[in-house]
Amino acid sequence: PHKQLMGHLLFTGWNCRECQTFVEKFEGALGKGKGRKLYAYKVMMAKKMIKFNRDFENFKTACIPWERKIKEVESHFGSSVASYFLFLRWMFGLNMVLFGFMFGLVVLPEVLMGLPYGSIPRKVVPRAEQANAMDYSVLLDFGGYCQYSILFYGYYNDARTIGVFKFRLPLSYLLVGVGIFGYSLMVVIRMMARNSNEGGDGGDEGQFTFSFKMFTSWDYLIGNPETADNKFASVTTSFKESIVDEQENQKDENIHLRRFLRVLANFLILCCLGGSGFLIYYVVKQSQDNAKKDQDELTWFQKNEVDVVMSLLGLVCPPLFETIAELEEYHPRVALKWQLGRIFALFLGNLYTFLFALFDEVNEKLEEEKSIKNATMWSLKEYYANYSSYHNTTDVPPLDIAPADVVRGPCWETTVGVEFMKLTVNDIEVTYITILIGDFLRAVIVRFLNYCWCWDLEAGFPSYGEFDISGNVLGLIFNQGMIWMGAFFSPGLVGLNILRLISSMYFQCWAVMATNVPHERVFKASKSNNFYMGLLLLVLFLSLLPVIYIIMTMPPSFDCGPFSGREKMYDVILETLEELPTFIGNIVGYATNPGLILSAVLLMVLAIYYLNVTSKNYENANLELRKKIT
Repeated sequence: PHKQLMGHLLFTGWNCRECQTFVEKFEGALGKGKGRKLYAYKVMMAKKMIKFNRDFENFKTACIPWERKIKEVESHFGSSVASYFLFLRWMFGLNMVLFGFMFGLVVLPEVLMGLPYGSIPRKVVPRAEQANAMDYSVLLDFGGYCQYSILFYGYYNDARTIGVFKFRLPLSYLLVGVGIFGYSLMVVIRMMARNSNEGGDGGDEGQFTFSFKMFTSWDYLIGNPETADNKFASVTTSFKESIVDEQENQKDENIHLRRFLRVLANFLILCCLGGSGFLIYYVVKQSQDNAKKDQDELTWFQKNEVDVVMSLLGLVCPPLFETIAELEEYHPRVALKWQLGRIFALFLGNLYTFLFALFDEVNEKLEEEKSIKNATMWSLKEYYANYSSYHNTTDVPPLDIAPADVVRGPCWETTVGVEFMKLTVNDIEVTYITILIGDFLRAVIVRFLNYCWCWDLEAGFPSYGEFDISGNVLGLIFNQGMIWMGAFFSPGLVGLNILRLISSMYFQCWAVMATNVPHERVFKASKSNNFYMGLLLLVLFLSLLPVIYIIMTMPPSFDCGPFSGREKMYDVILETLEELPTFIGNIVGYATNPGLILSAVLLMVLAIYYLNVTSKNYENANLELRKKIT
């Protein structure tokens, strides 16, 4: 049979090598008996393995969180809107890892091996606050039992080691607090590198405009007819805009009037930014004065005015910036970049103004702690002296005072953690209320009143809303900045943020599919991911600065938290080094030598310069190749 088959294949035009390969591949099928059965078994197992691999790939895809929801949004609104939900899912994965660090190395050891609630003053609600410690309004402001729980810094033990395993909780707390920044930095830079590899060569996109629009404009992930029609109109409009841009570049215009309007617009926006910063600083100062008053006499707004004002500024200022930007008459792409930069400056300025005002409150609490500490030490000395003189003995028993009655300091670290908790919760509330009122209620009005109104509500005002990609991404970035900054003072903040991200995924997916319409111009998500990652990297760096400043310079509270009784928080590292062998301490001492650090920094700067020059050369080479291909 082999020779007959070879002859038939040669007769049909196959060469000898192809015939031999074909015969060897299907040799089992040509045989008889066991050879034929073995070949059938191999074929069957190969088919089973192919089906198993396909099912396993489907299973892995099904295990990806919210994959089906994101694909549904992608098919209706394009990859640009879906990029926000992909970014949200990535942030969820990052926060899950951070939560694992914080819960596994800080919270869980304290719960399992630390002192129980009620054993020491820092783990007990003061007697004066116990009557209202379980009130809903108090718990909603993270007071009462919430304030004296594992959610905040003040609850954790300052003992060098705890439990039978001699776990170093203060050292673990400090390393985890700093380590989440290091891990986040590594992950963000790795994602930026991956996006750069996937996003093309990064050459000059101003070249060959019409060729790129013709061959690369379509978004093949679109699966909804309405979105496809919008994308078709978007591509057509982009061609018209490109032609108009070429014509506008050749026109003369009143450059002096254009410059005046742009200077005026920037002046107005700077006034808005300065006014928002002053308003936040004033409100924080006002809240500090209100904190000294009787809390029962204060209204809800007076108790939460800082969070409300910051959320309202983030809600009102971006549309105001967009209105003022109409004076500049920039190209839409340029106007979008300016808008993003201004919103970024607004959020960043508000956050740092809030921190500066908070530092003033922290300094006041430090002065209060000093007075309380001095008074406590003086009272103890008086007690020991009076007891010794009265009983004529040096064996003085300790004071028998219930933990709830012990005079304690204000614990400024917990105060900072409570402010970040309240700020995060208020931001969640404002975001969800904005979606319900600005999108859902608007969609209901347009849907049910369009038939009895005097104009077309769908085509005119107010129409259905579009999903604000840039605003939502920037809000997510700055919320993550608050998490990075506040996690050191509130270990429970990362867990709260995970709940926020889960609820945001479901709630915003529902809002997009139920209340929004596809954009009139549907863009592809190409290099915007790296732009957002760059903003996230900048926020990460700016969030690290206050935490490092506090760790290195500010004294911790004397009666709460894992660093109490020390002059600086980083003293726990020095204590650990003293217990290590001498040669390890010498190695660490050499590593922290200023000369070695400066040399390492200089080497890093030279390496960055070299890589930058190399990337520019690759970019120019890719641009030349693109010209040749075109």
